[in-house]
Amino acid sequence: MAFKDLREFIAELESHGLLKRIKTEVDCELEITEITDRVSKMEGEKNVALLFENVKGYDMPVLMNAFGSMERMAIAFGVEKLDDIADELREILRLPYISVSHKMDLLSIIPTAKGAINFPKYVKKAPCQEVVITDNPSLDKFPILKCWPQDGGRFITLPLIFTKNPNTGKRNVGMYRLQKYDSKTTGMHWHIHKNGADNYRDTKAMGAQRMEVAVAIGTDPVVTYAATAPLPRDIDEMVFAGFLRHKGVEMVKCKTVDVEVPAHAEIILEGYVDVDETRWEGPFGDHTGYYSLADYYPVFHITCITHRKNPIYPSTIVGKPPMEDCFLAKATERIFLPLLQQAIPEIIDINMPLEGVFHDCIFVSIKKTYPMQAKKVMNALWGMGQMMFIKMIIVVDAHVDVQNPKEVWWRVFNNIDAKRDLVMVEGPLDVLDHSSPMAKWGTKVGIDATKSWPEEGHTREWPDEIEMTQDIKDLVDSKWKELGLD
Repeated sequence: MAFKDLREFIAELESHGLLKRIKTEVDCELEITEITDRVSKMEGEKNVALLFENVKGYDMPVLMNAFGSMERMAIAFGVEKLDDIADELREILRLPYISVSHKMDLLSIIPTAKGAINFPKYVKKAPCQEVVITDNPSLDKFPILKCWPQDGGRFITLPLIFTKNPNTGKRNVGMYRLQKYDSKTTGMHWHIHKNGADNYRDTKAMGAQRMEVAVAIGTDPVVTYAATAPLPRDIDEMVFAGFLRHKGVEMVKCKTVDVEVPAHAEIILEGYVDVDETRWEGPFGDHTGYYSLADYYPVFHITCITHRKNPIYPSTIVGKPPMEDCFLAKATERIFLPLLQQAIPEIIDINMPLEGVFHDCIFVSIKKTYPMQAKKVMNALWGMGQMMFIKMIIVVDAHVDVQNPKEVWWRVFNNIDAKRDLVMVEGPLDVLDHSSPMAKWGTKVGIDATKSWPEEGHTREWPDEIEMTQDIKDLVDSKWKELGLD
């Protein structure tokens, strides 16, 4: 099922009892954060999406925690479980007419797979332009959150930033926070490693003074997810969204800039970034659970605002996990696993635990067939896109359930010899990492917790794991209810 817009997604969540409307007056400065943080850390039926309908000083509802569980993520994609999407991609990768050289290129894979491609559809009239404000557009009408006490201001936290590669004209969509400076300007938090920053640098190198930008707020859930996906530069996130939702994304041309945006978005901000202008941005309570430090970033100038009648303002908060962003990242883990396995076929499964905030730790199970293979896998992962940021890679044997952290840690604690099984390398780190003495790079560790072989220098006998015989397991299973131990 492809949701036409955010409103259809809200209605679907409500029909499943997964959304609660809050009618009590709340403040968008800190109070919404505290409520949402508590709910996001609840388990089971208490962890729901929240629609705040009475925000102090505003006539616009605020949607929070819409993606905050695996169940809601599955509903967003219209599947029973997220692994169903990975299975679909595996079937495409098995097609005989897809060349090996193209198997890591989504733009080659998807169009080649008959019936899988759903390109964007361009329309002239769109709900996101029901209201057009070119005369004195102002951010003051939107309930933009101040999330945490030490934040540098109010931040738009769920924006889809649309830019173009100035050399190729190809679209890029990313999600970068926007600090509200005043009614017409925000920060543009482009990390040095992000594709939006690539487009910004290339625009400046060409000698252009301004870079046109559009920001969509409140799109259908798959389009929102696509903006967070770690796609290579110049792979169109809207094409990827069309593949995921089995239906092309309707797009419309902005009113004042040469950029197309999702036609069914709630709110569109149009404007530009002056390539020679930066401003102090931050600090910001970030997904690491710590405040990311303030620094100079480009400035986004708003020249036009369009929106739907009676728009809904979606937002998110990040902080100590688990939080909503964890489940968006889990979707990436499951969806991109088949592509990872194409590059490193010995990989059986991966788990990026929530506590590792997704760029700090990964568990990997492999089918080990030759000595030092775990170390080969570590180095291969560090050489792949945003995997370069991972600070700790733990490799275990194929039969280990990496979705069970206790099982992984039991093997780490029992199996490793520190001199032989630890790998230290220097390389890039995420911009938000505060632990390294140097910004943007530092030392990372790989841990080989697989069974050590004689060829790897372990000449002693390796004992068998304790395991009961299958016939006794079956016998006890047959008596279990009679034993009354449930």
